Amino acid sequence: MSRPGRTFYEFFAGGGMARIGLGEAWTCAFANDFDRVKSEAYRANFADAEAHFRQGDVWNLSADDLPGRADLAWASSPCQDFSLAGARAGLAGGRSSAFFGFWRLMEALDDGGRAPRLIVIENVSGLLTSHGGADFAALGAALASRGYRFGALEIDAATVLPQSRPRVFVIAAREIPAGLTGDSPFHTRAVRAARAALPEELAPQWVWWRLAAPPARNTDLAALLEPDADVRWHGPAQTARLLELMGPLHRARLASRPGRAVGAVFRRTRKEEGRSVQRAEVRFDGVAGCLRTPRGGSSRQAIVVVEAGAVRSRLVTPREAARLMGLPDSYRLPATATGALHVAGDGVAVPVVRWLARELLEPLLGPSAALAAE
Repeated sequence: MSRPGRTFYEFFAGGGMARIGLGEAWTCAFANDFDRVKSEAYRANFADAEAHFRQGDVWNLSADDLPGRADLAWASSPCQDFSLAGARAGLAGGRSSAFFGFWRLMEALDDGGRAPRLIVIENVSGLLTSHGGADFAALGAALASRGYRFGALEIDAATVLPQSRPRVFVIAAREIPAGLTGDSPFHTRAVRAARAALPEELAPQWVWWRLAAPPARNTDLAALLEPDADVRWHGPAQTARLLELMGPLHRARLASRPGRAVGAVFRRTRKEEGRSVQRAEVRFDGVAGCLRTPRGGSSRQAIVVVEAGAVRSRLVTPREAARLMGLPDSYRLPATATGALHVAGDGVAVPVVRWLARELLEPLLGPSAALAAE
């Protein structure tokens, strides 16, 4: 009879991208998300979801809902208005107070002798600097209070995918085997500053996790796009409007393209002469800007193709967004474009999780029971 491999809980699971990144050697013992659209996507893609997936507020869960003792607890908690510093009561009701809903479960598991061996908290890079570093210090203090040592890595998905998507991964462990600490290209300036800003009593709990850079990315944005004939293009007026939103520098980038060139366009609000002005910015480096959830049309990225002096434009399709997150084409997206982009834009890049798991998380845990039995 086969023995289980490594097990994990996935909180704020979304469409299950962390699970896909961890891979088949990992067994999901429990997963949770509050959002209906994401929950439906999770159920559509994992046949065993009914056995372990719970839709609903993390605050409504108890330790009794979590089976066994997992090797890993993964939490990609909401990033909006992230705040950990200050009284818990002051965070109640806020989206980012969901972290404490997760953390009280970890405390309860620990009280019952079932604390996960590893904890990974994934969030936007702003976690490192929020409230002058006080939020990151509060997170570290919570981890240290339960005997975990912790460190952070800032990884841009552009390392492995043609999408600029920097994210912070806080990895916490109680046991640290030799050879897993040292220098890393993911000890960015922001990570080093966050470490330097920790209170003196927390400094000894910090770990400089060693994580080498993965092999160089060998694909670009153009390689992930649908064929021109299979997508809906903007009309001339829409393209002209997009070009009007570009400043002189970005229009010059369009004019200087030889042959066929594919660019990614993102609309942003910039301050110009004291006024807030919407601008369209284009890049031709083969990398898309960071995908976001489609809260209004301005947050959805566009594609421009320059060929023989002509410019065409269109929106990024849901399937292209999924590919930019490292999801396979077999992944079942929600039927609506808004739903599909919501799932993709609010997820974690699959290949980043796989690299982190292979190079750090799995070595931290040692051989799984299944591997040890072989």
